Amino acid sequence: MKRIGLILLVLGLFACSVKEKTSPQIIVGTERGVELQPASWSDLRHFADDDLMQIIPAWRLSCEALQKKPELLNMAQIKIAPEAYLKICRRFLTEDVKSNRAMRRFLIENFRPYLVMENLNPQGKFTSYYEAEIRASKHKHGKYQHPIYGKPNDLLEINLRDFDESLPRQRLLGRLKNNQVVPYYTRAEISRNGVDAPVVLWGDDAVDIYLMQIQGSAVAVLDDGTAVRIRYADNNGHKFVGIGSILLKKGLLKPGQASMDKIRDWLKENPQKAKESMDENPRFIFHRLSDAAGPIGALGVPLTAGRSLAVDNRYIPLGSLLWLETTGPDKEPIEKLMAAQDIGGAIKGAVRGDYFWGHGEEALLSAGKMNAAGRYYILLPRHAEVKISDR
Repeated sequence: MKRIGLILLVLGLFACSVKEKTSPQIIVGTERGVELQPASWSDLRHFADDDLMQIIPAWRLSCEALQKKPELLNMAQIKIAPEAYLKICRRFLTEDVKSNRAMRRFLIENFRPYLVMENLNPQGKFTSYYEAEIRASKHKHGKYQHPIYGKPNDLLEINLRDFDESLPRQRLLGRLKNNQVVPYYTRAEISRNGVDAPVVLWGDDAVDIYLMQIQGSAVAVLDDGTAVRIRYADNNGHKFVGIGSILLKKGLLKPGQASMDKIRDWLKENPQKAKESMDENPRFIFHRLSDAAGPIGALGVPLTAGRSLAVDNRYIPLGSLLWLETTGPDKEPIEKLMAAQDIGGAIKGAVRGDYFWGHGEEALLSAGKMNAAGRYYILLPRHAEVKISDR
């Protein structure tokens, strides 16, 4: 009898495994086209080969941040029940998972992967970013003539849902003019007239400051020999337009020459045309100083090179885990577990990511060349309800 019972148990587990793997179910979203398709762990390419020790400290930071801001899990179109996710986080922190094998077992026991699709298409675009390095001073003098602005004193923030719960969850930025709220100044206007904002530091190169704004953060090497980190504080509310697309459209760069290092070199070699082209991107980023150990993402935690991913948080909740399958700058496969810890002005879409490469010149060379198709799976609590909202 014991032997028969064991056989039945094994057959039952096998049947469950087959059912999970072959399930054709698609959890359909809204008219905006976000869908989730249940998957099995065997669907994740080379999941067994990923060095999960690298994701442990990154996800620990995510869990700690979500304990303070659990509402982040419920703000995207793909909604994760905060209580279910935080329960798993508490288990993870309590068990103090420390090995590759233990982390893999923990994931399998607590999560289930879902393929993320947009309009039934799982393929999306994946680029990369890095932490820049600039030269700066606390005082305006000599070559340090370019202001790095903090958040403006006259920048207004409006959240539509504060006025009407039926409105989309959308944050608008502007300023007062004749008792009316109007769009904030564009980059060209700020470049031409300045802005009512504190100057965090003075940089020695306008191009380096511009590239720092694209990346969101930087390490500033000061003229006294010390170094400080600069992080994102806010933006002017205007749409981001990539400098590569601007230069290509104007015929100033040829196709295949729009990697970040080549863009930087061209901008520095052509200062007047560079200023005109940079001003065609209306978006402007404001910064603040940081004493963190690394660049801080939108989740509020230091980013981890090769494990932090910037996503569109209208669709993907910050703090979630994603299994990424794409290719790097030299066409090498990237198949690994990532933590959704940041956002970006150019990161738009349900299947869209920006891979954080790290700090310095080597990271710039890698990040500047990465632009590939790919897909990802989101890991959701195994026994929690899955929801996709229309806003």
